[in-house]
Amino acid sequence: MTQPSFVPIVEADQVRSTYRLRVPGIWTQSRPSELRGTAAPVGPSFGTPGPDQGFALKLARLFEDRLEVSAGESVEDVISGCTAVAMRRAARFGRAPLIHDLGFAFTLWGFLGGAPDDLVAQRAPLFRSAAHHYGARRAIADAVVADTLRLSPEAVAARLGRWRDLLAIPVADGPAIP
Repeated sequence: MTQPSFVPIVEADQVRSTYRLRVPGIWTQSRPSELRGTAAPVGPSFGTPGPDQGFALKLARLFEDRLEVSAGESVEDVISGCTAVAMRRAARFGRAPLIHDLGFAFTLWGFLGGAPDDLVAQRAPLFRSAAHHYGARRAIADAVVADTLRLSPEAVAARLGRWRDLLAIPVADGPAIP
């Protein structure tokens, strides 16, 4: 607010001039991290972006007391790995994770019971330290065959005996298990 010239004020209280900002230069898309084009990049370790995926972590805790883990498997590793599967499934449908996505993931990997012994043996090294390593979570999520993501948790439970059709678990010596 301006002050009348006849009112005495000290120098420190007088209105100061404003800062003049320079006009910004032209903007270009030149930084290496900027995305170009209209589609998200695809490739190893990029994952599947989707809305509100962190909600899956909250939903996963609802299964904590029902999980059947074998010796050498940790509940934290199981939750981390299966949450990655649930987030991938939800993003495939273009929505946030639901409780059914977590039920799907835990059922698919046999953590809600009824897992064949050979599945338990194959999943153990895959889930080891998944809570601490992004690469392990990506390997778990990527091991699910794309067509499997469309199935309901009930359909997955019915097909758990033929889990090799639903999962492509990588083997250290070669390609996925047939």
